[in-house]
Amino acid sequence: MNKSILTLIIVSLSYLAQAGLGSDKPNFIFILTDDQPYNYMGFTGNEVVKTPNLDKLSSESVFFNNAHVTSAICTPSRVSILLSQYERTHGVNFNSGTSVNDEAWSMSYPVVMRDNGYYTGWIGKNHAPIGKGGYQSGVMEKSFDYWYAGHGHLSFYPKKRHDIFKNAEFDTQVEVIDEGVQDFLTNDQKLDGAVQFLGARPSDKPFMLSICFNLPHGNGTGSMKMKKTDDEIYKSLYRDQEIKLPNNYVAKADIKNPKIPSDVLRAEQRQTGYNYSDTEEDTKERMIRMYQAMTGIDRMVGNLLATLKKEGLDKNTVIVFTSDHGLFMGEFGLGGKALCYEVTTHVPMFIMDPRMPKKYRRQTDALVSTIDIAPTMLTLAGIPIPSSFQGKDLSSFLEGDNDSPREYTYTENLWSTQFGNPKIEAVQDNEWKYIRYYKNISYPATEKIRIAKEMKIPVNKMLYAVHDNEIPFYRTLAESSLQGQEPDYEELFNLKEDPEEVTNLVSKKEYETKLKEMRAVWKKELTAARGKGTPKVFRYTATSKLEAGNAGTGH
Repeated sequence: MNKSILTLIIVSLSYLAQAGLGSDKPNFIFILTDDQPYNYMGFTGNEVVKTPNLDKLSSESVFFNNAHVTSAICTPSRVSILLSQYERTHGVNFNSGTSVNDEAWSMSYPVVMRDNGYYTGWIGKNHAPIGKGGYQSGVMEKSFDYWYAGHGHLSFYPKKRHDIFKNAEFDTQVEVIDEGVQDFLTNDQKLDGAVQFLGARPSDKPFMLSICFNLPHGNGTGSMKMKKTDDEIYKSLYRDQEIKLPNNYVAKADIKNPKIPSDVLRAEQRQTGYNYSDTEEDTKERMIRMYQAMTGIDRMVGNLLATLKKEGLDKNTVIVFTSDHGLFMGEFGLGGKALCYEVTTHVPMFIMDPRMPKKYRRQTDALVSTIDIAPTMLTLAGIPIPSSFQGKDLSSFLEGDNDSPREYTYTENLWSTQFGNPKIEAVQDNEWKYIRYYKNISYPATEKIRIAKEMKIPVNKMLYAVHDNEIPFYRTLAESSLQGQEPDYEELFNLKEDPEEVTNLVSKKEYETKLKEMRAVWKKELTAARGKGTPKVFRYTATSKLEAGNAGTGH
């Protein structure tokens, strides 16, 4: 054979392999909801909310009953999923004054999969600041072949908030996202606003699509208006049914003994957007809205499944589903998130691989983390796992393995701010949970608001702008525990006997040995979560934004 022809064949085969042609590489769809408590699906025990498509999909999957997030706050949780790292390794939160730098981002699951021949798409919400300039950098948009998303919160009606959605047919978030999903999967249309770097999704390449919601977000559902143009789901569904309050619900006026001592958790400083949990009436109203949002999401999932089948993609598309964290709805008188109780850290999570034998489709109590999603998808795609990943590969569960990849999970809250939340660290196994709380020394939100109004400073700028001096404060939050900082308060729960974490056993003499054991576990898991080296981040503060603007960069 002519040497030049042989060379051409080898190069062509290499290209075909890279592009996924002639291979059996699966497609992937990753669905991420926002603020979805574990029990907000029929499959997870909710007797009111209607989620038939998610329930069916769950039953055809490996469903992880014991999945937990690493941080119960939107941004750090989402960055953790993208990079498969704990927050104290990646170093990005609302209060960190940082964004993910280029080196770290190059090891995110979307970039790694794109570099390995996958056509990638991102639809919905991005709440991870990426690149120099964070949300204004343009790095996130350029990292995907298909982009139809907005940064930060979308609101229930995203068209007015984000120009990219302004020509969508529908007004409501779930339906706008559904339009993008259909456009991506079918290539029948080209949505005005959607960015497609290759013009259309190639049929000869495997794809990786991330669908990220800003729902059923507790605060976000406050923007629902029951407009005439809204689907009936969002106007009347569940309003004729009895809505039961969560177990252990306590109205604010009825709190006698706070769940966490008031000098540890300054609950009076909580963001006002979560005040709906303070009364029974407002809590039930918000639960209805969140249930409605879940049913809307479920309908979108049904549309997605139908389109996959119609397009002949259903036999080779892996679907992964989870939430970025849960949400307090007045349990123990608490509202919002950030704490390390099961209400906020325990999330629904499943992997549906249509190639998986039916006998392996099951529920498992194995202890897993949402940072395990990225290495699992890469393994299923035949892509080596980056050494920077801290998550565990769960692909063996799709082959019938029942051995837990983790003996313990670690969660934390480094969002210790003016809103009253302390720094928190927690470890747990299938039976025991140990939580440590540290003193919050930040200036209180109520005083910031008072002074802002007095001096006619925009309240949101006073509350949410992060300045350079807060970078070392955040870094100290992350590092001080390893340097010997002692907790102000501790909790120990037996999750088998007390799954709702009602009774703190720390002061019980008969549990002294278990407490000592869990403290040792905490130190080990904390050290592992920290990893090595310094976080790979860019400075991303109010000052850096101002400097970039003055320099004419347009950030």
